[in-house]
Amino acid sequence: MVSPKNVRGFAFWIPLILLGALALLPIVAEWIGEPFFITLFARMLVYSLAAVALNLALGYGGLVSFGHALFFGVGTYCVAIPAFYGIDAGWVHLAACVIVCAILGVVTGFISLRTSGIAFIMITLAFAQMGYFIFVSLKQYGGDDGMTIASPSVFGPLNLGDLKSLYYTAFVILCAALLAMWRIHGSPFGMVLRGARQNARRINALGFPAQKYQLVAYVISAVGCSLAGMLFANLNAFASPSSLAWSMSGDLIVMVVLGGMGSVSGPLLGAMAFLGMEEILKAYTDHWAAVFGPMIVLVALMGRAGIVGALLKIDAWFASRNNPESAATLISAKLAGEETR
Repeated sequence: MVSPKNVRGFAFWIPLILLGALALLPIVAEWIGEPFFITLFARMLVYSLAAVALNLALGYGGLVSFGHALFFGVGTYCVAIPAFYGIDAGWVHLAACVIVCAILGVVTGFISLRTSGIAFIMITLAFAQMGYFIFVSLKQYGGDDGMTIASPSVFGPLNLGDLKSLYYTAFVILCAALLAMWRIHGSPFGMVLRGARQNARRINALGFPAQKYQLVAYVISAVGCSLAGMLFANLNAFASPSSLAWSMSGDLIVMVVLGGMGSVSGPLLGAMAFLGMEEILKAYTDHWAAVFGPMIVLVALMGRAGIVGALLKIDAWFASRNNPESAATLISAKLAGEETR
């Protein structure tokens, strides 16, 4: 019988092919004279990184957070505020992102994890909205209008004000994040997280403090989102309170769900599909949101496991043609999370 762990189908190869295409995209875009594609896909890479970070809390830990826009937005201002005072040292921006959002993650996560379900969602949303209104009230930093970033992050010879440099920086960080998620997926830490998502009481009974593991995942997720915010600020050369709005958190959740919660490559596929469909619809109609919304609903209704789940079903169908006995084992094992990579 073919072992499910040895099967390498669409769910395995499509994300790898996509990453390979993304690595070559700036070269191709310059060759055909379309630099716009570099900007577009740099934006997709940034959102993919934020979705991968959120997936650690949402997909692995089962923490439905509507507050991750707080960390994304604070990440943008960790570039904008130092730049306002003429500080363009990228290491300062990076340290500010990591330290500030780690502290915010510990504080907000510790409070939020004392609740569960709808209460957890509402508390995380409340924290994000608090951050939004704080930055709206800071008139010296642009208030509701936001602020232009005159000095991008500079790491020695690496200047994130250069579009290609920023693109490849985002690409490398995204690949590192995906690799980290792959390692976490099969690690004891990841297993405890996924177990706590299913039954936290049983995990506690086994001697693992589920809430502490979830808090660690929440803080790591917060720092990951802040790095995406830092890259986003350099990409747009602008920071705005809108990046802390609840709609930003909603978009990230949709990307994770669309791609496949708890899978390694799901957030990447979900972000690419979400932003790609958005750009295509915008090219044809000004009322793209009226079409885009029902499309997302239909995709969600067709499969709870998202794009990765659909690819796994296709892999199982092909496996059934070669070995009917292995098909059921393949799809049940992978959809259960043994190899959603």
